[in-house]
Amino acid sequence: MLCFYAQFIIIIIIIFFFFFMFKKNNKIINEGYLIYKSLLLQLTALITNAALKGKDSAALMKAIFRGSPISSTDGASRRLCVYKHCIPLCESGDLQTEVASDIIGLLMLETHVLPGPALAALASLFVDAIKVGEMGNGKSLELFPTILTALAAKEAIAYGKGELSGDEYKKQLINSLCASRWDPQCVIHLTTMFRDVPLSPEELQFLIEKVLRMFLKLDLQEIPPLIYQLLLLAAKGCKKLVLEGIIAYFREQDLHQKKESMDVEVQTIPQDQLRHVEGTAILHVVFAIRLDHELGKEFLKSLKVSQGQPLCPFSIALLLSVARIQHYQEQVFEFLKGAIIKNFKDEQFLHGSKLLQDLLPPCHSISQMILDTVKNSVFGWDHVTQSLVQLGFILMDSFGPKAGPFGKTIEAPTTAAKTPSQLACQLGGQVLLESFKMHEPIRGEILEQVLNRLVTKTASPVTHFIELLSNIVMSAPMILLESSSKVTETFDQLSFLPLSTVQGLLKAVQPLLKVSMSLKDALILVLRKAMFSSQLDGRKSAVSGFLLLLKNFRVLGSLAPSQCSQALTSSQVQADVHSRYNSAANESFCLEILSSLRRCLGQQADVRLMLYEGFHDVLRRNSQLASSIMHTLLSQLKRYYEPEQDLLPPMKLESCISAQGDQVFLQEPLAHLFSCTVHCLLWHQSLGENARGGMDDEDDEEEDEGGFQDELHAILESVTRRMIKSELEDFELDKSADFSMTTSVGVKNSIYAVLVMGVYEVLMEYNFTIGNYSKNRFEEILELFKRYQKLTEILREKSGKGRTPHSKPPRSLLSMGFVSTLLTALFRDSAQSHEESLSVLRSSGEFMRYSVNVALQKVQQLEETGHTDGPEGQSPDKAFRYLCDITSVLMWRYTNIPSAVEDTGKKEKTQSISLLCLEVLLRVFSTVLQQYPSKVSNFLCSLEVEEEAEKDSLTEKTAFYIRQFQRSLFSQLSGSEEDFNSKEAQLLVSILSLLAGLLEPSSQQFVQFITWTVKICKETSFEDIPFSRGLLSLLFSLHVLYKSPVSVLWEMCQDIHSALGDIDEVLYQTYYSTCIHHCRICTELLVLSQVGRVLDEVDWLIAKKKGQSTSEKTASEGATQPAGQQDPVEKAVTLQLGTLLTALNELVQTALPTGACTDTLLRELGRTYSILTTLLKYVRVTYSSVKLSGSHLTPQCYCFITYVQAKIIRQTKAIPSLIYNIEQYEKFLILLSKKSKVNLMQYMKLSTSRDFRINAATLQTAMQEQQESQQVRAPKKKRRKQ
Repeated sequence: MLCFYAQFIIIIIIIFFFFFMFKKNNKIINEGYLIYKSLLLQLTALITNAALKGKDSAALMKAIFRGSPISSTDGASRRLCVYKHCIPLCESGDLQTEVASDIIGLLMLETHVLPGPALAALASLFVDAIKVGEMGNGKSLELFPTILTALAAKEAIAYGKGELSGDEYKKQLINSLCASRWDPQCVIHLTTMFRDVPLSPEELQFLIEKVLRMFLKLDLQEIPPLIYQLLLLAAKGCKKLVLEGIIAYFREQDLHQKKESMDVEVQTIPQDQLRHVEGTAILHVVFAIRLDHELGKEFLKSLKVSQGQPLCPFSIALLLSVARIQHYQEQVFEFLKGAIIKNFKDEQFLHGSKLLQDLLPPCHSISQMILDTVKNSVFGWDHVTQSLVQLGFILMDSFGPKAGPFGKTIEAPTTAAKTPSQLACQLGGQVLLESFKMHEPIRGEILEQVLNRLVTKTASPVTHFIELLSNIVMSAPMILLESSSKVTETFDQLSFLPLSTVQGLLKAVQPLLKVSMSLKDALILVLRKAMFSSQLDGRKSAVSGFLLLLKNFRVLGSLAPSQCSQALTSSQVQADVHSRYNSAANESFCLEILSSLRRCLGQQADVRLMLYEGFHDVLRRNSQLASSIMHTLLSQLKRYYEPEQDLLPPMKLESCISAQGDQVFLQEPLAHLFSCTVHCLLWHQSLGENARGGMDDEDDEEEDEGGFQDELHAILESVTRRMIKSELEDFELDKSADFSMTTSVGVKNSIYAVLVMGVYEVLMEYNFTIGNYSKNRFEEILELFKRYQKLTEILREKSGKGRTPHSKPPRSLLSMGFVSTLLTALFRDSAQSHEESLSVLRSSGEFMRYSVNVALQKVQQLEETGHTDGPEGQSPDKAFRYLCDITSVLMWRYTNIPSAVEDTGKKEKTQSISLLCLEVLLRVFSTVLQQYPSKVSNFLCSLEVEEEAEKDSLTEKTAFYIRQFQRSLFSQLSGSEEDFNSKEAQLLVSILSLLAGLLEPSSQQFVQFITWTVKICKETSFEDIPFSRGLLSLLFSLHVLYKSPVSVLWEMCQDIHSALGDIDEVLYQTYYSTCIHHCRICTELLVLSQVGRVLDEVDWLIAKKKGQSTSEKTASEGATQPAGQQDPVEKAVTLQLGTLLTALNELVQTALPTGACTDTLLRELGRTYSILTTLLKYVRVTYSSVKLSGSHLTPQCYCFITYVQAKIIRQTKAIPSLIYNIEQYEKFLILLSKKSKVNLMQYMKLSTSRDFRINAATLQTAMQEQQESQQVRAPKKKRRKQ
């Protein structure tokens, strides 16, 4: 019925049409047209009604199309009318989805038969509708690709007054569409639509750029679906553009979010919403990469190439998500490792050069971006967390401390990371720590991997993993208890681990032991088993673990650790009851451990030594164990003490050694036993004296404690008295004794000597501490020292004659706190009541020199290991306080009593006290900068007496001390050359170099210091090579932070040229007198090293310039561009190279001594030409650099090569390499000249020198000699023929 009705209407329309054709009356024609239009409206209304009612509208439209043949004008017109009506009808949103889909599907089937004008009209209809924003639904856009495809197939389409091919017409439409304004609501629909449109590469790029620009106009929630459609569109091409656009958008959003986070009131986009959108976008990109590996390759390639665009948290998260695809995992992590280490190196490079800081902005911190990625991952980025864990462990494994010879760590322990590798390792630890805090599912894996590395990496240092474990425990101890079973499993391996690993592990997990009964019980069980281990390290690990437990499970009444060093009162003695243990349980627990440790007193010396070194710290932290510890030490001491007062010596040394066959071993470290006993006794005695006032009701306990105190004092007094009476012969250690390490007797005597020397030192500290500035006590100390000194001289003499002169003297057993007290008393104690007693010690220059030497030894140990021997040596805060005290004393001593005033030291071979003080000061400054970088300001404040010093800035404090050392150095240089002390001058320059690093380069103090240094370098003429090297190194290090040192290099090269001369013997004015005479070689090498540094900076700048943009200008364009339009980087490179070429021109004309100087110069010349070639390729070239290199440097290079070849017989690889680099430079100059039409070779002279060359004069002489010989031999040959 419906079809019949449609046909009926069509017939009526046709009748009216023929009627209009036969009537010529205009009135009739107009009326007929109106009727025709009315019928078309009825037709479209019929379609609308059918579609709205959900009836078979497709059948109606098929009938219309069947009754509208395309061959007739009317049929085409009716079809076009149907299309124009159905498109907005489907877009209106009033139709059901199925009905609209049927209509669009039918229209798509009939599109290919439409004539060109109709297709053009429909395409224009779509374009106009898009421009005005009438395509919000986007349903009808499914028809647009079909129309464009059909349009492109037409041969000719009317366009304006002419015609265009269908394909060209399509391009015009797309161009018009992409150039117009899009309604944000239709962006996603248009992007989806264009997937089905055939596009040329140019059209595709234009379209994608348009879509990427629309990102900023869309709501944040619409970004992920648009990215999904854009990635599908990228299958046609422009993959790099799509990825870079997505990353650039989120980079801008992150920066905008970071700025808004500072002001909550103006926040436009919630952070959680942005992070969830980013996470969804990452999932879309990763899904697309899984399906299209070309997209993944393009992604990695674009990141590697685009050095100018830094990474951002979004791109890092995207990389980490891509890393979960097995195919890209290794590539991603290698890229991230390289990017991280390069970023740290760039930051370090930039920080070390004022020139680079002025030219380039600060580097973007990749480490901060990675940490931001970790923070962002808390918003449901589960696809990133696993890769974050992998990245953290990769960084720690790759850049952690490496094992040196014999398994020792190469890098010295420091509190702050300095090198790029250390910073990368530290970053890995931070990533893992933050990931552990934020993500519960990966905590078990992180902990398991850390503990596995502690167990398996026994041959390499694991300090970085121990530090990570300690940070995890400190930040989240209760969370870690959830994985306590993994810690327990690790405890089972303690006896097989290195001692340092065991100590670090137990210290890290110590907070857990206080809150977990199961962990503590498991550890105790393991330690008890380890006590009977067959391995020495296993038993030492057990002792270390038990000592740690004793330190941290305090008994009721013990002092808190922070109170141990304070003056004690009765109110400070308080209970410390832990959350799960009462004091009674702790006491029984600690006494049980002490009974286990007593068994160690019968084991090897190393085990006993560890016990003696740990008892003092246990006593300070757990004072209620004093009675047990002191009785243990007393009973052990009695085993080696000779009770008969008339017998000498007072110790049974033969009991301290053991023999096995021909080998002799130390069995009892007697000196350390005495040291432990003395320090524990003195501390316990001071504790009792300070706390006695409030403990009158504990008389019995005091009597018990007083008993062992009196007995120990009596033993020590007796040992002191009898050690003074004893001669070395009593120990069988006279000058005739054998001390060689090749015989058992020599080994035994060496062990005896070390034990006796240690006892002497312990007794000196004991008597000084309890002496209360008694003159008799100090006389006894001096007597002990004389015997110590005599034994030391014998050992020094014997070791000098033997075959092992490299053997170092044993470490002093004096504690660092006592050394600080002793130096203060010797040098700064001006109390009248102490003057008489101290004069005894001050009268001995050897004793004062010994005291400073021990301080030097302690500071060196602290610098190298981060701790010292003796009590409180493991406490960084105590060590820092002692450093401040020692520095204050020695600083006063050196500045008030210069070395020139001292008579001793000149006549004797030993160093003067002032010189020793200066050496200690150098070590102290180096130690503070390395171990305590955050406390430098406090350190300098502690040295000043003025109260206003704390208000000064770090630069002002540093400048104060720099001025003091400047005066000392100036006084050295002001005297005659005979009075010049080279060692002192070197130490002063080294100290000034360290302190100069604390000055702010932009400060007035820095400018004054560098001006003074330049003046000293120019006016000093002492012929001292080490001093000159240090002074010039200081000058260059300052210039690098102030401005580029190339001008100084030029002047020094002129000095070297003037000093050494050349073929023409032309002399120049000298600038720096230290470059003259015997300092030539060191100066030349130092200058050449600075040349290398300047070349490094230029090379780095060129690399940065290459990476700033992917579209670099060609070299020919750079050659024709005026120099005035150069950017700052190019200008700086040109100036640096120009001055450097002039300086090198001086050196290649100089008659340098062959060897290291000429080899280094040839290498740096080769690098210079290599950099010039790179400059031609990627950066603009200037005529000045070409002229300098061509007319000045290159000819002299060949002369210098000839000079070197004439001086040396051996072949050097540097010469062929230099010639090759020169020829490559000339080759690119020729190519550039042809491209730019500028004759750049007018300044160049063709190369004549090669690895081999023909000397014309020599060749002519040889040929003449050959001709003469032939003329002489010719008659003889004729006679032979006859």
